[in-house]
Amino acid sequence: MPRQRTAYDPYPKYTPTPVEPVMVHLRVPPADGVIRWHTHAWGQLACPRKGSIRVSVPGMMWIVPRYRAVWIPPGIEHEVAMLGEVEFHVMYVEPRALSLPLDACTVIEVSPLMRELVNTLADDSVHQEKRRHAAMTLLVEEIRAAPSLPLGLPLPTERRLRGLCVAMMEDPGSEKTLVEWAPLVGASARTLARLFQTELQTSFGTWRRQLRLARAIDLIGRGVPLTDVATQVGYANPSAFTTMFRNALGFPPSYLVSGAGNAVADDA
Repeated sequence: MPRQRTAYDPYPKYTPTPVEPVMVHLRVPPADGVIRWHTHAWGQLACPRKGSIRVSVPGMMWIVPRYRAVWIPPGIEHEVAMLGEVEFHVMYVEPRALSLPLDACTVIEVSPLMRELVNTLADDSVHQEKRRHAAMTLLVEEIRAAPSLPLGLPLPTERRLRGLCVAMMEDPGSEKTLVEWAPLVGASARTLARLFQTELQTSFGTWRRQLRLARAIDLIGRGVPLTDVATQVGYANPSAFTTMFRNALGFPPSYLVSGAGNAVADDA
């Protein structure tokens, strides 16, 4: 059954200016809440500090765990869904203050220093203008230096391919091959393989791996043990899951469990 979601319209919305290019707000939405499709005149960085969020734009989706942030340029229609219980910071950004793209979304890593600066600027009790200005200036520099992460999942529009992708999203651990999926969506395996290339510029195997990565990030954010996460996304061998995760993101899944901002030694 589809998850029931409560519409959430967050306030306040203090907008950025050239003088104060980043305005930070803490959001505590209802569990499984959703901010329906909308646009902003400013850029936006959404950064969970508890749980994970799913950000959708036409043709693309991102699962964003804690201590990562998704950049949404001004004018891009988007929807933000909470995956369970979530708390997140949102940074409204004067887009000319950053070097992030103005025509595409991306996910960046949030350093420990960036987290502290965001916490400071979200604190309504911090009114000292000189301190706020210094924190804001340093935050802009930290955002500019943040590495990006490949967490996006492209979504198709073609009816048969979209039916397949939706079915796979409902069961990311499925071991069905493209040949086995084909009769369930009314297309041959060859046609589906071609559609993956023409619609999404990727292969069936690569798209499924990216889906599993997104699902794994969601489950880790919910506190599911890593051995169970591996099983739910189709890896009977936890070490194979860790290898896939590390190859995709450059760090093991235990990095997200620790939330420490530094890669941890164990690969579980």
